[in-house]
Amino acid sequence: MTIDNLTLGEIKELISLFGKNQEGLNDHIGEKVIIRTFSAGVWFGRLEKKCGKEVILSNARRMWRWWAKKSISLSGVAHHGIDQEKSKICPRISKQWLEAIEIIPLSEDAIKSLEGAPDVEAE
Repeated sequence: MTIDNLTLGEIKELISLFGKNQEGLNDHIGEKVIIRTFSAGVWFGRLEKKCGKEVILSNARRMWRWWAKKSISLSGVAHHGIDQEKSKICPRISKQWLEAIEIIPLSEDAIKSLEGAPDVEAE
């Protein structure tokens, strides 16, 4: 058998087999998340797509400087939100492509805190 001779049924079967290997990797599609990258900083927004390490965020805002309201880590930010006076959050953009090394889902408190943060302005 060659790839050129596959039937539509065989192609669908192959797709379903590969899809089973991805269970759990796309659980947060459609949710608001924090994305930590290797070289582009920290962002938050709605996770639209994920393929390997690549993600697309919509309504994305760069967290230029963040300070957890409680705790000391991004996990704390994802749970409690930010101290808005100590943090600098950039204006939102409609879509952003990133290479993610960490995807953290947000609590409702964190979403309110991050979305309510004023846009940082140049000093």
